[in-house]
Amino acid sequence: MLELKFYQFKINNLYFSILVCLFLFITSCENTAENIENISEAPPMITEEVPVDSVITNTMLPSLRNLISDMEETVVSISVDILSRGIFYDYSNEGSGTGFIIRPDGYIVTNNHVIEDATEIEVTLQNGSIYPAQIIGLDPLSDLAVIKIDASNLKAASFGNSDALQPGDWAVTIGNALALKGGPTVTLGIISGLERSITTENGSLFDLIQTDAAINRGNSGGPLITLDGEVVGINTAVLSGAQGIGFAVSSNVADPIIKSLIDSGKVIRPLIGLRGADITPAIFERYELPVEEGVIITKIEANGPADKSGLKEMDIITALNDIPTPDMSKFLMELWNNNPVNKDPGKFPVNIEIGFKRRFGNNLINHFFCNINIGTF
Repeated sequence: MLELKFYQFKINNLYFSILVCLFLFITSCENTAENIENISEAPPMITEEVPVDSVITNTMLPSLRNLISDMEETVVSISVDILSRGIFYDYSNEGSGTGFIIRPDGYIVTNNHVIEDATEIEVTLQNGSIYPAQIIGLDPLSDLAVIKIDASNLKAASFGNSDALQPGDWAVTIGNALALKGGPTVTLGIISGLERSITTENGSLFDLIQTDAAINRGNSGGPLITLDGEVVGINTAVLSGAQGIGFAVSSNVADPIIKSLIDSGKVIRPLIGLRGADITPAIFERYELPVEEGVIITKIEANGPADKSGLKEMDIITALNDIPTPDMSKFLMELWNNNPVNKDPGKFPVNIEIGFKRRFGNNLINHFFCNINIGTF
């Protein structure tokens, strides 16, 4: 009896398993039919041709070998001896930086902070030749300097138009990073930002190019170049505590400064006799200003051009010669463009629009124009 019941139980289980499999098969067929129906009701595929330039493709950068080989001849290593004065005795320190040749007769551009306190300067060319260098001119305000070596028939770099740059453009740096032996260090990155302003130990720098191409100690004074081999900036600073944030003086800012240093040994700048600051959202709200962009005057120098023209503190400069000046960088750039040295000798009248309510007699006005006879310093 036990054996019979056992087989009966096995048979019943077999019948049950067959029924379950049959049910699952029928259900599966129904779901498949439904899925096929759903697919058939889907919208037709788009077969319209897509323009090639709208498709993102995996393209490789061209080799930079020829570019670097061509530019290396224009880049030099700079070694300096710096005399430091102590309490009991003086001692000498060594420093290093980078420069690049701008004229075949030995004129070289670098950073002011690389050579400003140097007692001796040596320049090493790509071929290993070493020359003593003399200072032609220094400009702490822009952190630029020009030195010269007694050489001729040198290959010179050429400046490009930094105003044509856009964020995302490729950028290459070449320099004497960390004074490593074996030749210059090459790094590749992009233009990360434009018209940056930073504050350094020597003051504020305006209209800088920001790049993520690695800039290390020793790179200072080296060129920031495009893939076309044009110098669009002079590497000058990195943001400490951050990664991939370096700055270069733009070529369009540097070019007139370099020419002035070569011609006169100094930079002759326009004198307007005021100090200003950008209008930030906080300043706009705090003082309930009528405009959100411009340069707010924080100080007027007595008997200076701005003072003589009638400008007052808290006035807002919104345009210079009918060209908008939304910030201090743009204002200084336009002021430089109207430098009497760049124009006719002497003083140069400039129209400035003021965008701040002030009282003239019994009239409350929002805007007025004035002429400033810009001087030089």
